[in-house]
Amino acid sequence: MCMQLTSASDRELVREYVSGNETALEFLLERHKKRLFAYILNITPDRDLANDVFQDTFYKVIMTLRKGQYQEEGKFLPWLERIAHNLLIDHFRKLKKVPLSTTATDEDGQPVELLTLLSDTAAEDEAMDVRQRGKVLKNLIALLPDDQREVILMRHYYDMSFKEIAVATNVSINTALGRMRYALMNMRKLMAEKKLQLI
Repeated sequence: MCMQLTSASDRELVREYVSGNETALEFLLERHKKRLFAYILNITPDRDLANDVFQDTFYKVIMTLRKGQYQEEGKFLPWLERIAHNLLIDHFRKLKKVPLSTTATDEDGQPVELLTLLSDTAAEDEAMDVRQRGKVLKNLIALLPDDQREVILMRHYYDMSFKEIAVATNVSINTALGRMRYALMNMRKLMAEKKLQLI
């Protein structure tokens, strides 16, 4: 039985598990766990987070298979990676109010470098105290389209490289850079239009 499972395809192992063979799932997870963990670590260098996402991914896989909701639309490993990717994005979105980067932040935890990118005088403006600057940034970021907001948060709040952002959002590095460029342009434009309302 074990020899048969060892040589079985992913599809066959899924069917075996759905039919009640718990061992089939062990073979399936064992087959893909190293590559999945490497995929997650490629997106986030935080090993604790990677372990959490890794475990959550397999939990979600088990629940999906048990409920009979798995759709055989492609290979099993890309499906695992898609689940892990979505879990990571969800994690980043939930943490958007808690900056992870400890560098270049002001007393309110806001990234000063982002203000510097938006305006030459914003970070030095004595009339705009720390709390006001934080509110300006929060409001500007909230007004951005989802894809641009995501890049801003990952780059300036979570200190992710553009390569990590590209992998996490499943786009090319050039696309990630373009989204950042457009985000900054939009934020400058919004700052000019809404400044009186935001400060």
